[in-house]
Amino acid sequence: MNIKEFIQTQVLLPRLHQNDVLVVYDPEQRYRELCLELAIDTRQVVDASESSIASRAAALAGLQLLGEKQPSLKELLIYVPHRVPLDDEQRQHDPFALYAVCGAIFPEGDGDEYVSLCIKAKPDHATEIRRIFQENASPSFAVIDAIGGGAGWPNLQAALGVQSAREIMFALLAPEDRQKKALQGQETWVTEAKALLHGALGLTLLTRAKSYGPIADELWRFLLFSEFAFDLPEPLPAALVGVPRALPEAQPLVEDLCDMLRDNRHTQRPYITRAEEIEVSLGLPDACRQIIDLGKRDTFPFEERSFFAQAVDALKRDNVDKLRQLLDRHTQSIWVGSGVNQAQWQILQTAAGLIEGCGDADRQLPDAIRSQDALIDFYLAGLRDVDRRQREFEQSVGTYVDPSGLLADVIGLARVTYQRLANRVQGAFVRHLEKVGWPPSGRLANADVFDRIVEPLLQESGRRVALLLIDALRYELGVELQKQLAEGGQVELQAAFAQLPSVTPVGMASLLPGAGQHLRLTRKDDGLAPALGGQVLTTVTQRMDILQRRYGQRFAEMPLAVFVQPKVDLASTVDLLVIRSNDMDSDFENNPEAAPSRINHTFRQIVGAVQKLRELGFQDAVIVADHGFYLNTAATAGDVCTKPSGRWANAHDRMLLGAGTGDGGSVVVSAESLGIPGEFSQVALPKAMVAYRAGLAYFHGGASLQEAVVPVVAVKLAEAEHGAGRQPTVTLSYKRASKRITTRLPVMAIDVGSGDMFWGDKSFEILLEAHDKAGDVVGEARPGTPVNAATRTVTLMPDSSVQVTLKMDEAFEGKFSVKVLDPTTLKTYASIDLETDYTV
Repeated sequence: MNIKEFIQTQVLLPRLHQNDVLVVYDPEQRYRELCLELAIDTRQVVDASESSIASRAAALAGLQLLGEKQPSLKELLIYVPHRVPLDDEQRQHDPFALYAVCGAIFPEGDGDEYVSLCIKAKPDHATEIRRIFQENASPSFAVIDAIGGGAGWPNLQAALGVQSAREIMFALLAPEDRQKKALQGQETWVTEAKALLHGALGLTLLTRAKSYGPIADELWRFLLFSEFAFDLPEPLPAALVGVPRALPEAQPLVEDLCDMLRDNRHTQRPYITRAEEIEVSLGLPDACRQIIDLGKRDTFPFEERSFFAQAVDALKRDNVDKLRQLLDRHTQSIWVGSGVNQAQWQILQTAAGLIEGCGDADRQLPDAIRSQDALIDFYLAGLRDVDRRQREFEQSVGTYVDPSGLLADVIGLARVTYQRLANRVQGAFVRHLEKVGWPPSGRLANADVFDRIVEPLLQESGRRVALLLIDALRYELGVELQKQLAEGGQVELQAAFAQLPSVTPVGMASLLPGAGQHLRLTRKDDGLAPALGGQVLTTVTQRMDILQRRYGQRFAEMPLAVFVQPKVDLASTVDLLVIRSNDMDSDFENNPEAAPSRINHTFRQIVGAVQKLRELGFQDAVIVADHGFYLNTAATAGDVCTKPSGRWANAHDRMLLGAGTGDGGSVVVSAESLGIPGEFSQVALPKAMVAYRAGLAYFHGGASLQEAVVPVVAVKLAEAEHGAGRQPTVTLSYKRASKRITTRLPVMAIDVGSGDMFWGDKSFEILLEAHDKAGDVVGEARPGTPVNAATRTVTLMPDSSVQVTLKMDEAFEGKFSVKVLDPTTLKTYASIDLETDYTV
């Protein structure tokens, strides 16, 4: 097909068929003849180049016929030898602008430029076309038609089973097994390949070999170095000037081929191998050592390190625009497949997100601190998301070892920024506590949750209700949990306000029946203890006895870790099942640095428990918490509050109960005003977000939004769906089928196939874990894109691929299996056997 026929059949006629009216503007009068040739009985072509008055009349008459739906005329093309009007003023002076509004115009956009049309007509000769247009801005149709001379590449096309020049070059770079075998079985394709590569890229092969290997080596080096050179904002270093590279006109083709190689999951690993080898053979890191800006594309691995250093510098300099550009461009780079690189980018990304979130919240804070209600609403609507960002940041930091100190400044900056905002919020929060007390009036107190939410459900005959008591589930985690549970039924989230002091014995006692009316705090030794109806409640057994006496055989309780086991003995008479978990609180108490990364264990168990409750015929699951927490990771030696004078019982170093006098560091208010009934008359608490003991990284026990606002997640359990279709197939692999890992952050590749027609394009979740021979978990997916920070799960779509970094247990060495699991049933979708081979 020549260029004239291409423009007629592929550009103009489709627009005419779709719009009935087409106005062709052509100041160079390049397209006049081909437009006139389109006239047929039912298609009128008006030529405005001959007579302005006559052409206007003809166009108007044609438009009237079209409007009357006359069978004699179906399409109207108006040829105008002038430029397309660009604004309203120009359109007012154009007598044919009306017709453009009624239909379509040509040219419209960059894709209709003459050079673009020529490239579309002959995509295999794009480089040569661009070279011709550089020499002549308006080559004739005959010149364009002569390009290629009708030549093809019959031997290459036959051997590779593809047709276009682009497909041929891609196959030469990364042939499938059958294609490689065909190339190795003959030499007739070599002459064609030389001509094609020279014409398309400007590559003159230096090798005299007629076999595939040497030609592929030279093509890879030429292509990747060409992309690197095109992208470099400054001249090449002297040491690299003589390295062969593509013609300037071939830049779009070079970049397109490189993108194809990096984006195709089947060619990513060959690309990595080739790029690493070429980087070493050309000595690129040393040659480019003095270059700061390497461009936008990270063709080679050493470039990714340069981009990362720029991103770190941009964050420290508060250059938000540059930082976002670098993060958007390079966090998905092929070189981030290295576990260490991925971990560093994840820390940088979460740090940037935390700092940005703090900045946004700080700007809104003046309006939000005018009253306690306004501050609480601000927290529930958006400020709690800053807590999520901080938790996810600490998760990324907690599993990363930074011996070089590369990220020390970034980590410190993010922590100090969050601490500064938290102190501003806490100062306002404490001032409101002094004025209006706690819990906030007109809102749901945690001590009323059982009576107002759980008990009404149990009053319905035959209704089975599960109450999940989750220690240290703060409100922002409740938001994440709601998202996780939303697919399994109707889920409602509301905020409740914890009983103070926010410690486990008090908080769990406040979740029992009648707590809102009868809970009291008593002195016990030098501390405190909750009591309900005169009974002291300091242990789990004592609290569960309250429910056992009230509900008898209708009641049962067990730890969450026991309930999610395959076999559970549960009587059919049970209408109220209490499921308990203190894993998160225990993890934070014992190892606060690593605890954020273990939240996913509890979340997985909760999701699994909800699924199991559905299968057991329960209608409702209500998930509640005793208290929240604050992560005090930016603490220094001076961040401590001196206890005020008086006689005090200590509640987890964040609140004092007793009697005394306030000072510059603490406020003292009546216990009654903070909703603390019992033997204590006064309460002391720090004015700032600090504790009465230095060195605490995990705060609870006090009064802050993070500690005292907790979620109530109510789940209506729908019956499990059946017959949802066959799930897509999952394939797991490790780099180039290696059987040994040499790093504790190995990157696993997960490829997802298609489901059946009933599955469609739905997403599904998987869990990635490493298990030793005994079945114990010795490695987990490292939080961060694409791993959900709260659940450690990965959401996948059919026909997709993803790279996931495993964080191996520091103490483990030996043989293990990596498994892709269903996060609820723990069914195995795929697995591979590997072995550690760490360098000591």
